[in-house]
Parts: sequence; structure tokens; C-alpha cells
Amino acid sequence: MNPSLYQLNPRTYLAQVAGRDASLDQIPDDFLKKVADAGFDWIWLLGVWTISAEGIRIARSLPSLQAEFVRALPDLSPFDVCGSPFSILDYSVDPALGGNAAIERLRHRLDSHGLKLMLDFIPNHVGLDHSWTKTSSDFFIQGTPSNLEREPDNWVRLKDGAIFAHGRDPNYPGWSDTLQLNYFNPDLHNAMTAELIKVSQICDGVRCDMAMLLEPEIFASTWKEHAANSPGEPSYFWPSAISAVKERNPGFKLLAETYWDYEYKLQKHGFDFTYDKRLYDRVMLRRGPDVRAHLEAPLSFQSRMARFLENHDEARVASMLSVAEHRAAAAVTYLAPGMRFFFDGQLSGRRTRTPVQLGRAPREKIDQSVAAIYHEILPVVNSLPVKHGTWNLLDTKAAWPDNHTHSNFIAFLIEHPIKTLLMVVNYASYRGQCFIRVPDRAWLDGSLELRDILSHERLVRDSNDLRERGLFLDCAEWQTHIFSVEHS
Repeated sequence: MNPSLYQLNPRTYLAQVAGRDASLDQIPDDFLKKVADAGFDWIWLLGVWTISAEGIRIARSLPSLQAEFVRALPDLSPFDVCGSPFSILDYSVDPALGGNAAIERLRHRLDSHGLKLMLDFIPNHVGLDHSWTKTSSDFFIQGTPSNLEREPDNWVRLKDGAIFAHGRDPNYPGWSDTLQLNYFNPDLHNAMTAELIKVSQICDGVRCDMAMLLEPEIFASTWKEHAANSPGEPSYFWPSAISAVKERNPGFKLLAETYWDYEYKLQKHGFDFTYDKRLYDRVMLRRGPDVRAHLEAPLSFQSRMARFLENHDEARVASMLSVAEHRAAAAVTYLAPGMRFFFDGQLSGRRTRTPVQLGRAPREKIDQSVAAIYHEILPVVNSLPVKHGTWNLLDTKAAWPDNHTHSNFIAFLIEHPIKTLLMVVNYASYRGQCFIRVPDRAWLDGSLELRDILSHERLVRDSNDLRERGLFLDCAEWQTHIFSVEHS
């Protein structure tokens, strides 16, 4: 199955529909029904855990963040800053959102609509005032005054005088509202496995933040000089932790945020789905041949990728692409196999990316041209054939010698007992022509009618011609077709 996931920031959503102090109980049932009726299988609630008080203080005081906040929310007030949901105090639902009791009630409501609940797991770091700083200091990467003096962006002195590293991606400065967990320590492995098991008891799946940072070679290269008291290389965390969770709950699902070509390795560790940032990058760079090359990977790998055009980390896609480009990108991204991942506001064309530290987002009018794209494409994406059908990437060939525009075309065939679909996009900023190679099938017989779900155009073609030459198409820049294949 190719499931669909809807990401929602409950704080910003509730601020608009029910006010700043609303709990999860005030997410309207009509909204949940609307998400379910649109064909989604999952809701990922971003950031329901209790946020570190120190994280909130830093978010409200750091000058660089204030400038970013005001760009997104010109009428910003201090009360709009709720702190980063990745600077957590505890894996219990924030009391401001109604606590664990509210998430339990919400999960029952989601279940009544056939929706599964996904929450966050942040394995790499915690907030500065986490209880472990007092009880288990060896769970953290510890430093010296010279570390703090040389790299003040990567280290922090706590009130008790202890110096700890900020959590970080090795390519960037530390996240100033976090502390780095120490995966050289086997006891930390056990403690974080227990936390993951705890989370798995109140939801159906987790999205694991920056999951590749725990891989031994990445962790060791980032922190080895601070591991004087640690025995050897860090061991793998994910295989044993995932096994422990799935032993208790076999149906539990894990989605890894991952980059740097670690997708396959994390799938082998047991993740059900992994981010496909590489497809996103190639789609946004508008390079048809590169997009096609990416989609040539084995289906066993692709079917466990999470495909997206935006999320809380990325710019809003409507601010990046024209309407024609957006339609083409959506067709390529969401008709490819794997998890189809949408962000709240994407379907209505929002253009402002709201920083995760804000509990309120700007109000934006619906962009009708973007809404029309998803009105056309989303029912196809969430249809039975596309969720459960057999997917094939089709070859293209030149329409005539020295015409190389065929390399920009991307074509999928999706087959299911109730319907066969053919998706074709000229993923380029100029006109192109090609023949689409249609594989020999039992249904490829007699006269066939291709009905375009998007434009309602009808093409009638002889199956022998399709089998021998292929389907000829002459398409404008970014032109997108989703054909329903039927016998005429």
C-alpha cells in the first residue's frame, strides 16, 4: 500500500480555529472527517510534547530568531513564541494541549474516521532543562571551559556549572535550545529505547527527527574527540530499538527523516519509510532527466520512500513554483510509489513558511489556482488503483533523430484490476516530443481510448500501433497528463 500522510501543527492550527489556549479536544471532528474523506491514512501531529522552558526562553530572546519570526508574522507578540517542539522536556503531551488524556481521546476520534496517529521522536537531543541533566549527566556529551571558549555556538554552561554540547548536525552550528545525547553510552541506548516504547503506546507511528545522526560512523566522526571515557565506537541504536518496539506492537510504523544517502541503510535497520529529500531536490531544480534517473531505483526501495513537496523545514511550494510547474511536480511526486506526504496549508497554496517556534501562523487567502491542482490530483493520488496498483516507470524514445527532448519526459503506468492509469509529464521549461514505450499487456488489445483526467482530452489509439511505435505526444512546457486507459 502507498499511504498518504497529512502533517498538522496543532498549535498553529488551533490558534486559528479555537484560540491560543485551545487543547487537542478542540480540533473539530469536521476537520478530521475532511482529512479522512480526502483519502488520507495518517495525521502527523507536529510537536505535541512538553517543550523545554529554557527552549521557550531562548526562542523569545535570540535576536536572529526574532527577525525570522517577524518576517513570517509581522504582528508578532511574545505570546506567539511557544518554543521549538524539538527542544523537549519530556515525552508527555504538553498540558497546554490537554496532556496525555487529550491525545488518547483524539486517537479514538481519529480511529473512528479510519485515521492513524503519528507523533514525533527526537533521538539526537533534548531540551536544556531535561531531568537527565541532574540525574544522568553521562547521558550527554560533556565539555570543558576551553570547548566553550573556542566554540560558544556549540557548547553551553548550565546553571550548575556543567558544560554540555548542543545537539547538532555536523555541518552546522549547534541548536542553541538543545543538549546532545551521548550515544557512546550503552545506558543511553537503553533509556532512549524505553522512551521510544513509551511513545509507541500512545500513537500508531513516529516520525524520527534526523534519524541518520545516530549512525555510528556519523556520530563518531562528529563527537569522537569528546569520547575520552567512552569504550570504542558507538554501536547501532536503531535495529535493536525498532525490534524492541515492534516486538510489543508489530503494526507500529516508523518514518525516518534522513539525508546523505542513508535511506536504504535505515530501511534495512527496520524503518518502514524514509524521507526522499533527493527526489524533492531534483523536482525543485526542475531537472527532468535527473528526476527520471532517481525513479529508476528498485521498486522495493522506492515503495518505502516518503515523497513530499513541502514540510515544516522547507519553503512553501506555492512560493517556489509556477502553477504549471506545481502541477507537474505534484503529479511526479505523488504518483510515484511510497508514502505521499502533504503539509497543512499546501493544498490551499499558502506561501509563508512559519518557523516551528511560533504557535500562531499568518492568515492567508486560498490560492484558487493551487487549490485547483490538488482538487484534480489528490483524488487520483488517494484512489484505490494508485494506492494499491502496480507501478512501472516507462521508457521514452526520440520522436525523430536529433530530437533530445524525450529525455525530459517522465511517464508512469499504474495498473489495477479496476483501472489502468498512464501519467506523463514534459518536465521541462520548453516544448518536447516523444514516443512513450507501452509494455505489452493482455489489455493492450483493439482500440484504446485515453481519457485525460486533468484536461478531459480524449485520444483514441490502435493497440498495435502503441505496441510497435509507442504513444506519440507533443507537449508544451510542464504539460501534465493523467490518462485513464479504457477500451473504446
